[in-house]
Amino acid sequence: MTDQAISPLRRRMIEDMTIRNFVAKTQSDYIRRVKNFAVFLGRSPDTASREDVALTCWHLASSGMARETVNGHWLGATVLVRHQLDRPEIVRHLPVAREPRKSAGHLEPGGSRRMLEAAPSVKYKRR
Repeated sequence: MTDQAISPLRRRMIEDMTIRNFVAKTQSDYIRRVKNFAVFLGRSPDTASREDVALTCWHLASSGMARETVNGHWLGATVLVRHQLDRPEIVRHLPVAREPRKSAGHLEPGGSRRMLEAAPSVKYKRR
C-alpha cells in the first residue's frame, strides 16, 4: 500500500493487522471491506453504531451476496470496531451468516427396504 492519502484510522488498522501477523491478502480484504462499509454509511466508519453494522450486513445478505462475503464484511467491521475503535459492544451480539441446514430428505416408497437389503450383514439390518 502507498503512503498517499491514508487516513489515521486506516493507518492504525494496517499497523494493528501487521502486528497481529495478518497476511497481506487478509489486510487488503479487510481494508477494502471497511472502505465499502464507509461508502455504504456515507460517513467515517469510526462514527458507526451497532445498528449501522447490522444494517450493512442485512443489506448485503438481502441483496444476494454469498454468506462468505457477508461474513467477510462482518469480520472487517469487527476488526475495526474491536481493535481500532475499542468499542466491542457494537459487534458483540451480531449474528454471523450461517449455512442453511440441508434436509435429510425422504426416501421414496420402498427405499428403506432397499437400503436395509444393501446392508453388508445382519448387524446393520437391525433397527
